[in-house]
Amino acid sequence: MGAPRSRPSAAQLRNGSTAGFARGATPIGARRAPRAARTGAIRLTNLHHHPTNARVRTDELATLDATAQAELVRLRALTPRELVDAAIARIERVNPRLNAVITPLFDDARAAAVGPLPDGPFTGVPFLLKDLIATYAGARMTAGAAVLRDYVPQYDSELVRRYKRAGLIVVGKTNTPEFGIPPTTEPVAYGATHNPWDPSRSPGGSSGGSGAAVAARMVAMAHGNDGGGSIRIPASCCGLFGLKPTRGRTPLGPDHGDVMSGLVCEHAITRSVRDSAALLDATAGPDIGDPYWAPPSLRPFLQEVGADPGRLRIGFSTRATVGVSVHPECERAVRDAAQLCAELGHSVEEAAPAFDDVVLTRAFITLYAASAAKNVAALERGGLRTTREQFEPITWALHEMGTQVNAGTYLLALQDLQRVARDVARFFITYDLWLTPVLSEPPLPLGALDAGWEEPLKGFFRAGEICPFTPICNATGQPAMSVPLHWSADGLPVGSHFVGRFGDEATLFRLAAQLEAARPWAGRRAPVSA
Repeated sequence: MGAPRSRPSAAQLRNGSTAGFARGATPIGARRAPRAARTGAIRLTNLHHHPTNARVRTDELATLDATAQAELVRLRALTPRELVDAAIARIERVNPRLNAVITPLFDDARAAAVGPLPDGPFTGVPFLLKDLIATYAGARMTAGAAVLRDYVPQYDSELVRRYKRAGLIVVGKTNTPEFGIPPTTEPVAYGATHNPWDPSRSPGGSSGGSGAAVAARMVAMAHGNDGGGSIRIPASCCGLFGLKPTRGRTPLGPDHGDVMSGLVCEHAITRSVRDSAALLDATAGPDIGDPYWAPPSLRPFLQEVGADPGRLRIGFSTRATVGVSVHPECERAVRDAAQLCAELGHSVEEAAPAFDDVVLTRAFITLYAASAAKNVAALERGGLRTTREQFEPITWALHEMGTQVNAGTYLLALQDLQRVARDVARFFITYDLWLTPVLSEPPLPLGALDAGWEEPLKGFFRAGEICPFTPICNATGQPAMSVPLHWSADGLPVGSHFVGRFGDEATLFRLAAQLEAARPWAGRRAPVSA
């Protein structure tokens, strides 16, 4: 037998550090809580995002981040089934007003919660999957499209396997626009998702269902993917933390080596910085046969949370390179974030990378059009005869555009994007981070990007005006994050966008944790929430 293990201190619980503490085992001197206590009130000390010495009821679990929920399971204060049942109750109570979860997996989740679970960092914690790219065996994956309504894969994607190994329990799948194209979540087939801060507004997209679910406290964190801002945009619109990792940091297999030649990556939308870091630790690294992968981190990302970032050199800009106007609230959010960084001791000045935004935009549209054509071609290869009536106008119009892209044009677009990536990378010789708005406007009213067959790409080009900043990082492959530091005068969240060097999520996590401590956001509660 080894040396006795002591109960973790309040500071360890608060900071999420339980090194040397046996996961899944009852600590020495602790007792499993009586059944009545576990279904009612539970005495906790300094769990993250909860007052000291508070009594937590199962209907108050919504206030805890995923790390704290996992700690409850580890301390045997709650069972995974109790966490799952509480999350399901929150979804059933709030989702009818938001339409964030479109495929409940409640029976599967309850069965998983009472079965054997792996010993991971999030054992027993409820989780939601975005209904795009990440396949879950036995659950439909629609990609927001009516044409895929009955598609049920019989295998887990590698990312989902890693989620399960981390101990997460998937309780459902979240809404997404058709094939994840626009930066709002309003698919014709499944209906619009509403923003918990103002249900008349968009939660962003394409991970808008996940963003709305986390903001409404259905779960503490949810899966997302990002091909032009689709993690960061909903994080901004919903007042959450959203990190897009470095290209190749997380796997896309077995179906994909990459998506859109490296524009797309996967991670999650969370309320706390430490949840994002710990989840990335659990999922990062190449899959067998991946065409490329991100540089390995020097140490676990969770160890960066709370680490001293040093005196960072931060360049900030509020002007969009494509020349669109930026809403005063979005500019105010950036300048306020810049001031906060300066108060924290960082060197902050106005500066921006020099690159050709026209070349970037043209190449980006080429890849998006080619991707739409590929999606339709994949359906046809699978035996489906497609017609335009099966798709939304934006999807079919991009498909038709994509069928006109020849091999030479596609390769030139890749060459142009790689040139832009080199131009942007030079900026990071001088600066550690680049700070910009996430979006050029606060969350849009639902329907703002609607387009009919007479002008099918109207919403697509309007989306380019709304999202002039986030696609840059998909083109370059750099990590970037939306941090919820500002709310508009009418109560809408407006995120601040920090871009790091390629492969350097560590600096982003260090700064994010510092900002989270200086201006906590977890206590803010959306009007529509559990």
